[in-house]
Amino acid sequence: MRLLLIHTCGVEGMIALADAALETRIVAMEVLPGRTSSERLVPAVRQMMEANGWRLKELAAVVVVHGPGSFTGVRVGLSAAKGLSEAGAIPLIGVSRLALLAATAGKPDAPVHAVLDAGRGEFYYGEYLGRRRQGETLLTREAVLAAVGSGAMVACEAKVAESLGTAVLLVPEPGANDLLALALERLEQGDVDDAAVLDANYLRRTDYELLAKMSVEHGV
Repeated sequence: MRLLLIHTCGVEGMIALADAALETRIVAMEVLPGRTSSERLVPAVRQMMEANGWRLKELAAVVVVHGPGSFTGVRVGLSAAKGLSEAGAIPLIGVSRLALLAATAGKPDAPVHAVLDAGRGEFYYGEYLGRRRQGETLLTREAVLAAVGSGAMVACEAKVAESLGTAVLLVPEPGANDLLALALERLEQGDVDDAAVLDANYLRRTDYELLAKMSVEHGV
């Protein structure tokens, strides 16, 4: 079972080819500069596949991390994954970066709170029970600490750990093997996404929330 993995939501991007039938499942991987444009991403995928003798129609799925993270990275990665999925009539699997992070905590049966830096003193926050998402949202530091309580909190950015305190389990940015594991679970369950429907997971505030926040900050 061959899969193409795309993750462009972090500081650096990553594309990889994976074959679940091999002992070393990650066949090839390339790190891409941050904010890689679609003009660079798709050719890099094609070059990697050609170098390994793979063809698009042989893929079991195209797997993409669709946010949250860099606005440009999310858009570029998702657009490329959708285009490749539709071009080859291949199943598409979209994975939340928070779900990917939560899975690295190594607590399959316990609540896990995954946290990423969203800038401006806010955080992308996801609560997971095992692999099951309980909710994802955008929160302030105080709201994150209140939501977590005594549960396990995991982050892959030093800035998040510094802001939220020593209770944070700081792990490396999840990589290709982590993404592959989640993708294979989804495939086994027949849980794939519709390319026409799958959207970017930006976790941005609504216009109403932004106006309300501004009103509070300015005493309106």
